[in-house]
Amino acid sequence: MSHTFYQRKPTISNRKFDGRRRVIIEGVSPEIDDGLYPAKRVTGETAVVGADIFTDGADAIRVELCFRPKSSRAWKRVPMKFLVNDRWEAEFTPGAPGVWEFTIEAWLDHFQTWRRGLIKKIEDGQDVSLELRMGATMIEDAAGRASKKDAARLRELASVMTSGEAAVAESAAQCDELQGLMQQYPDKEFAAKYCRVLEIRVDQTKAGFSTWYEFFPRSWAEEPGKHGTFKECKRLLPLIARMGFDVVYLPPIHPIGSTKRKGRNNALVAGPDDPGSCWAIGSKDGGHKAIHPELGTIEDFEAFVREAEKHGISVALDIAFQCSPDHPYVREHPQWFKWRPDGTVQFAENPPKKYEDILPIDFETEDWENLWIELKSVMLFWIKKGVRIFRVDNPHTKAFLFWDWAISEISAEYPDAVFLAEAFTRPKVMARLAKGGFNQSYTYFTWRNTKKDLQEYLIELTTTEVKEYMRPNFWPNTPDILHEELQAGHRSTFIARMVLAATLSSNYGMYGPAYELCEHVPVRKGKEEYLDSEKYEIKQWDMDRPGNIRAEITAVNRIRMENAALQQTNNIEFVRVDAGEGCEHEMLMAYVKCSPDDENIILTVVNLDPQNTHTGWLRFPLEKFELPHTHHFRVEDLISGRTYEWDGEWNYIELNPEYMPAHIFKVHLHP
Repeated sequence: MSHTFYQRKPTISNRKFDGRRRVIIEGVSPEIDDGLYPAKRVTGETAVVGADIFTDGADAIRVELCFRPKSSRAWKRVPMKFLVNDRWEAEFTPGAPGVWEFTIEAWLDHFQTWRRGLIKKIEDGQDVSLELRMGATMIEDAAGRASKKDAARLRELASVMTSGEAAVAESAAQCDELQGLMQQYPDKEFAAKYCRVLEIRVDQTKAGFSTWYEFFPRSWAEEPGKHGTFKECKRLLPLIARMGFDVVYLPPIHPIGSTKRKGRNNALVAGPDDPGSCWAIGSKDGGHKAIHPELGTIEDFEAFVREAEKHGISVALDIAFQCSPDHPYVREHPQWFKWRPDGTVQFAENPPKKYEDILPIDFETEDWENLWIELKSVMLFWIKKGVRIFRVDNPHTKAFLFWDWAISEISAEYPDAVFLAEAFTRPKVMARLAKGGFNQSYTYFTWRNTKKDLQEYLIELTTTEVKEYMRPNFWPNTPDILHEELQAGHRSTFIARMVLAATLSSNYGMYGPAYELCEHVPVRKGKEEYLDSEKYEIKQWDMDRPGNIRAEITAVNRIRMENAALQQTNNIEFVRVDAGEGCEHEMLMAYVKCSPDDENIILTVVNLDPQNTHTGWLRFPLEKFELPHTHHFRVEDLISGRTYEWDGEWNYIELNPEYMPAHIFKVHLHP
């Protein structure tokens, strides 16, 4: 239970129990599972702390929020403010990445209680000579806690209150100077401290705001038909940077197994020239700490990382803890795998599907400690090669406790490391991974396609406790997922889904160039998989193919970079769009985001229908900014560059998907 120790069943013989501590502290937020897991923030992001704090009777209470880096012994303190209904709140801004701690301390302010009563009696014309003597005693006590200079002044004021003329004494008792000095030297003898020291995990900036682009390096050879290399991929980096992406995510770059290698379109038998799935990791050339020979050398990879950094791009690597039957681990550590009665190793299955090119690691092995150490060393190996961001493949099929331990250990040494959980699984499992240390999480965004579903999902992500520990990363497609909505091939759908991902979430990504080229043909009807999937073959992409949406992606990414309102997720507020006769519009969805200082206001409107123009009346929440419903203001469409003058809270909207299925308005409330 989230209670202070003195709220538990009292035991007078218990030295920790002191019945004179009368302040109750409970309902603290953020507090994840009774403090078992930290809340999350990024560097420079404010942490708002709230609590229900009260006492018996009507005594005044003072409350302080105490916070510090976990590595520090000294607490910094800020006063908490009373809101309503015994709720108190304060905020602080953590600094560098790492773990920060916070707790709450509260005590009865007897001087403030006395002063409040004194003023009432003076206003009522009562004799307050006795009250002044009582107050002077408290001031004398405070002098014992004060600096030499302040102690002298406090005693001087106490003397005036007991020996001066009535008017002078009353004036001294009420003066701001005395109030300030008494606030500076409070009596905390019976202060209550919250029973827990809670944690906030502070991450690097890209954990909270990032724009991801995924591509397969092997598809980018300069000579068609060849296997691409890291050296050749360098030429992509300026293009990706110009499009506005700051994270390049590479699928596994390790040697690929030959045994049971998959062929084109996931065929069970590979042809002689089929490269296989890069998720079937390991061969005679090495395992998770090696690079596929056709991609180049470790030195080539390190040079690629350095070149990316010159363009403001971080390289994210795939961490897939699974092995090809040819992986050195199978030979060197057979105890890390499950073996069947016939002496063969257990391959991955999802009946009736068989994945014979992949062997899952057995996290119930008796040698689990050495397994954990080795897997952690894989991530540390790539960190030392310049990588700080990892997309983790199917983390929900590995032990939760392993991730808790490994991410905690790595983050302690490298606090700027970022881990994205690729876990399209049950909600509670996704939540547990986020609590356990993952800095970002894949989500259900891909399958939320109606206005109702999108709004309900965003409200869950941004207004419930989930917002404290789970950072969404929205992907409209992946190499594994071609959603049915994209399979119709409407260019406007690709634009609309991109705008939604980029403006609903501060972290978003796409699998390219399939997305900007509007690739939409499934392997067969009813399947969310690409025909001729790049997972199983080397592609030749024509980046300038007619119908591509690169210009639109570039524009939206630029808008994200230039507007602080879009660099957060939890600041979203959906606004009403009417279709007429008071009916909510089903196809026009609108939402407002504001920067923390309300100086940057972005209103996004999206037409969810890829084929038809829709019109409606949008209600902008002027009351949110303490403006009258008739206020005149201006909105600037950051995509088209057009400006509109709006009168009052209701204004007309029209979106033709053939032209552009979305507005991203910058709102100028004042001239």
